[in-house]
Amino acid sequence: MTRLLALLLFVLISGTAAARGEPPLSALTLVGGPTTIFKAGRDACDGADVPDASARAFRDSSGDVAVFGMHYRNRVLRGPSLDQLKLDCAVVLESGEKADPAAYDDRSWITATWTDDGVAVSALVHHEYQANEHEGRCKSKVYIECWYNTIVVATSGDGGRSFGRTEPPTVVAGAPFRQEVGQGRQRGFFNPSNIVADGRWRYVLIATTGWSTGGDDQSAGVCLFRTDKPSDPSRWRAWTGLGFTASFPDPYTKPTLLSETCKPLEPFPAPVGALVRHRATGAWIAVFMAAAGGRFPESGFYWTTSRDLLTWDQPRLLLGGSTLYDDPCKAKGDLIAYPSLLDPRATGRNFDDARDTAYLTYVTLRREGCTVTSDRDLVRRPLAIKVWP
Repeated sequence: MTRLLALLLFVLISGTAAARGEPPLSALTLVGGPTTIFKAGRDACDGADVPDASARAFRDSSGDVAVFGMHYRNRVLRGPSLDQLKLDCAVVLESGEKADPAAYDDRSWITATWTDDGVAVSALVHHEYQANEHEGRCKSKVYIECWYNTIVVATSGDGGRSFGRTEPPTVVAGAPFRQEVGQGRQRGFFNPSNIVADGRWRYVLIATTGWSTGGDDQSAGVCLFRTDKPSDPSRWRAWTGLGFTASFPDPYTKPTLLSETCKPLEPFPAPVGALVRHRATGAWIAVFMAAAGGRFPESGFYWTTSRDLLTWDQPRLLLGGSTLYDDPCKAKGDLIAYPSLLDPRATGRNFDDARDTAYLTYVTLRREGCTVTSDRDLVRRPLAIKVWP
């Protein structure tokens, strides 16, 4: 991918065009070793408990912290602070593994949350329809060739202790075709970042595989979505390059003639692990993982900085190491994946801001030869943040 060099002089980021400057200069520095938050072999309630997504956190109405980022049998880590978390064995959202793709209840991961009061919680769910697991639904038996992904909604009225799916299912971001179309490759939207606030708007970065439909072709990459009301999931719209006007509704409820596509943002090669706003300067900081190649000199976690969520600076290496994007047969040591940034002193209930220190949280995955195992730890490391205005 080529670097985005031209500046966006006028951007519809708050409803009106506003002049923007170059991204700020920043430095993120790890200042301590890892501390284990969750160890699968020690802390699991059952075999489904492995960290399998970037950590997402909010404070509930009692002041306790809830952290999501586990497997498709969704459970939550809870405690009085980010430093005192324990897995609650109650399943907050089960995956139905249903064969009907229109139900959007095959395998679901809670991957982004938002709450204003710590009671009512809206969640964006990474939903995988794994057609290879359902007889007659895919021409292949290979998981990735049958993978059809959609971002759907789940809601909680009890501070995240239980979630329910909307009826009928509510699609925030879906491909404009049904699951049987284009089999043989990954298809759809997947792995949202956390949700962040800027004034009346809420934003999230969502990855897409892209597709070609013979008409309005969607490029692969990471797209920026926004809404002014997270509790109404139908209001999410994606940035097209001119405005937040692209929508990606459920292709099972109404045929979709896609008139607009979202514009992927540079420099992200894959899903964004986390997004926070630096309180002192207002700068946005994003972290993500990447494999070596092109602009990324080595595999690991990178960060980049922006003033407007649209124009980002050159990514810099934060932590080197083989990731899930690398060949496990050639990796050395454990793999690393699913980075996130969480500041224990965040002022926002949804941990979408940070001071000059925070935790880099991520997952380590052990290998047996060329196989990535379920022996995983969720760990954190302290880091220092410096942003120059």
